[in-house]
Order: sequence, then structure tokens, then C-alpha cells
Amino acid sequence: MIRQLAFDLPAQEAWRREDFFVSPANQVALAALDGWRDWPQRKMVMIGPPGSGKTHLARLWAEETGAHYLRAADLAGLDLAGLAAPAAVVVEDAEAVAGNPGAEEALFHLHNMVLPRGHLLLTARRPVRDWGLHLPDLKSRMEAAGVLRLEAPDDALLSAVLVKLFADRQVMVAPTLIPWMVARMERSLAAARELVAALDARALAEGKPISRAMAAALLDRPEEE
Repeated sequence: MIRQLAFDLPAQEAWRREDFFVSPANQVALAALDGWRDWPQRKMVMIGPPGSGKTHLARLWAEETGAHYLRAADLAGLDLAGLAAPAAVVVEDAEAVAGNPGAEEALFHLHNMVLPRGHLLLTARRPVRDWGLHLPDLKSRMEAAGVLRLEAPDDALLSAVLVKLFADRQVMVAPTLIPWMVARMERSLAAARELVAALDARALAEGKPISRAMAAALLDRPEEE
């Protein structure tokens, strides 16, 4: 766990294609999204743990297809006819509809409006069978979707992300620091962004270069490990 710092850290996410690092953890899902016109059922559920890149990939796909991008928790009460007008729709955190009758019904109707002519991409942390859906018709339709799986970032992906994040800030660090952090940090892309931002802020505040001791303090891990 990264300790909280009393600094204003940059929070803006970059969703460009060039900011997405391809690795064995995500290359199959990326290829399937690139080939979206060939989806047999016109719908996919992209599953992966937090920080695995689901949101980044979903936003890239939405940009490419011109899809409406929305969160499942906001579905109830939306103008479904308007949402289904484009050829594609992205629903983030689709499992959040489970147990909410209005949201489940909204996703069911949205699915039926989009699929005759368009494509539907949903993201979730767990497989559809584990969402806890109450509406049988929605459950059957979601279970019929294709599945894309993202794994937690591997060492190569986390290393590449850390190098890119430091470079974006024009910050130089010792090459040995990257594998040291990768071995001790939370294995997510969001954690990598948070860690680099925190290190940059601390280094500026203390007027010192980023060091292993500084990273160890933020990660609450002994430097000598």
C-alpha cells in the first residue's frame, strides 16, 4: 500500500493507443478487439482484475468504433433509444447491474436494441456466471457473449509502463530501480501511475533525485529486501 502524501498529484489518464503496452497478459484481447467486425455474436465481455487495462482497451475500442461509452451503474433511467443509436456501445463494470432490477432491465433492453445491427462490449472483473444476475433473459444473453480475458500485468508490462511514466515526466532513475519496484509494488497499471506520481512529487518536494530508499518508504517496504 502506498502511503498518502500531502501533494496534489496529476490524475489525468492517457487513453491513446501509443500509451497502451502490449504484453502476453493482454495481446489476445487486443487482437480480438481489433477484429471486432468478425465477432460471431456481435458482443464481448472483457474480464480482468483491477488495473489490468480493461478501461484503456474499452476506450480505445469506443474511439475506433464511435461507440457510446457508459457505466453500468448509470444505466437505469437513461434514454436507451438514444444510446443504441450508434453502431456500438461500451458498458463498463457490467456486473454492477446485478441485483438492481431497473439496471438489469435497462441492460437487457439496451442489448436487444444494439445487437440487431451493432456491437456491444462489456467489461467486468468476473465471469457472467458470478455476477449474480436475477433477470433470466439478461443472464442467458450475457452468457452467450464471447469472452476476452486480461491477466494481471506481468513483469515486462509493468517495467515498460514504469519506464514510460518516468520518461513522460522527464525524470531519470537508475535502471536497477525499475525491477526492484516491480518486484514489490501492487501488480496493476493504476498502481504504477500512482507510484511514479508520488515519487516525482516527493523528489521535487525534497529536492533530491528519486532513489531506492524513497521508493521503499512509499511502498512501506524495507530497502534491504
